Amino acid sequence: MEQLTAQETGGLRIALAQINTRVGDCRANASRVIELVGRARKEVDARLVVFPELTISGYPPEDLLLREDFVDSCERELERIAEHVGDAAVMIGTPGRGPDGHMQNQAVVIDGGRVVARYAKRALPNYGVFDEKRYFRKGREPLVVEIDGVSVGVVICEDAWHAGPIEETAEAGASVICVLNASPFHRQKTREREAQIAERVHSSGCAIIYVNLVGGQDELVFDGRSFVSCRTGGNHMHLPGFAEAIGWTEVSTEGEILAHGPSHEWQQGEAEIYRALTTGIADYVRKNGFSGVVLGLSGGIDSSLVLALAVDALGAENVLAVRMPSRYTSPMSLEDAQLQCDALGVRCETISIEPIFESFREALSPLFAGLAEDVAEENLQARARGVILMALSNKFGRLLLTTGNKSELAVGYATLYGDMAGGFAPIKDVPKTVVYELARYRNTLGGTVRPELAAVPERVITREPSAELRADQRDSDSLPPYADLDRIIEAFVERDSSIEDIVAMGLDEAVVRRVVGMILANEYKRRQAPPGVRISRRAFGRDRRYPISSGFRPDRNGS
Repeated sequence: MEQLTAQETGGLRIALAQINTRVGDCRANASRVIELVGRARKEVDARLVVFPELTISGYPPEDLLLREDFVDSCERELERIAEHVGDAAVMIGTPGRGPDGHMQNQAVVIDGGRVVARYAKRALPNYGVFDEKRYFRKGREPLVVEIDGVSVGVVICEDAWHAGPIEETAEAGASVICVLNASPFHRQKTREREAQIAERVHSSGCAIIYVNLVGGQDELVFDGRSFVSCRTGGNHMHLPGFAEAIGWTEVSTEGEILAHGPSHEWQQGEAEIYRALTTGIADYVRKNGFSGVVLGLSGGIDSSLVLALAVDALGAENVLAVRMPSRYTSPMSLEDAQLQCDALGVRCETISIEPIFESFREALSPLFAGLAEDVAEENLQARARGVILMALSNKFGRLLLTTGNKSELAVGYATLYGDMAGGFAPIKDVPKTVVYELARYRNTLGGTVRPELAAVPERVITREPSAELRADQRDSDSLPPYADLDRIIEAFVERDSSIEDIVAMGLDEAVVRRVVGMILANEYKRRQAPPGVRISRRAFGRDRRYPISSGFRPDRNGS
């Protein structure tokens, strides 16, 4: 649509400021807000600039909200924003104290260089990754403000998932409603949002402007993808996914969409998952001040995918790959690892673990005498690799990325203080079957230093997976096919399905019971795993809080 000035259309021009914040860095967040307001005024001629939920504090601030000095800092930065935005009106999320002194999740309206109104979030989510009832007291009243003759309502994130807050805001006189969001990404989330907002537009009769946070914050990734939904049906504008952006729309006093800025197509499927993972890696490294990353590159599918993700997130110059062969490492694995580093332009070092492994075996031999070799010797190899990688991380200030996937973490197919040792786990919430899909997707993108080489070698994708911790080892020796394993994990972990329900999906009962037992028995391992990017409805970590010491077993609890 042609970009017209506000004077030409005669409406209220509203900018959607999709911002990437850093939790706790109120000063930097506020400075970025001031910068974006200036850009919105200059570049798109906006009168009102709308920011996401809890922009000043970052989201989620968690127990920082229990500190009075932190909340005071948020309030000071809010005042600084008001002093520096000139004649722009700003709608912004921040923690604030209500009239009774209780903490609220607020949307604050600034106009004329001062705070003119505050709205407190009314629906406080307390499920999944959300824990807002721990910190906030809910609001009770709608808010509508008039800006240049347009009645603008405001709600915050979860409010829009309930009919009451939106409809009451419309009844209070709003012709357009702004929704301030910190809505984290998971697969299919975009469609869910659009469907909810379309329903609210229909029931309220108001156009809705949906502004979402963007960027990685520990386990969470916010995908942005802000949009405008009009009452004649459909969306007029999409902002890009996983990137800061400013968009704009023009509304009349009656809430009609008069004009809007460029719209962006949203990626779906493997493309959006891949982008979520690279965003999570990039922001975790940047926001925690690391100089780059290091990872062990085995020549297997998991570490190969993590290497590609790290390069795309950070640049090859900021990634160090380390091959750590043992007596069980195949020449194929070493060759494929080197080929991938050549393809991506990554520095690759090789450190044999044989001397360390032999030293461990010798030191333990008096106690191990007469006992058959088993998982103890296998895990010594993984722990030797963990020691090497942590030493490199410490010496060079690089974040150690672990390479385990969700399928393995679920059933304990990982070694504590070995391949689980590290600071961030990029594919922690990625099932093994999706690991393969993402590797194939990455190879469609090209972008290798040597065009004749794939980003992930084809042989890595097609060969049978193996931990290579003993002779002729295969994952299938101890695990069911990954297609079946992932279906069981998704049903039991993400949907809380019973054993009977999972078996009814066409899966072998003995296999289901064995896998469920493995999932429950390995909570202690997962509790010690590093954080990683959440891409599913229910990831291990913030979403799923099972006790470590627990007597619950489905076979013994009526299942």
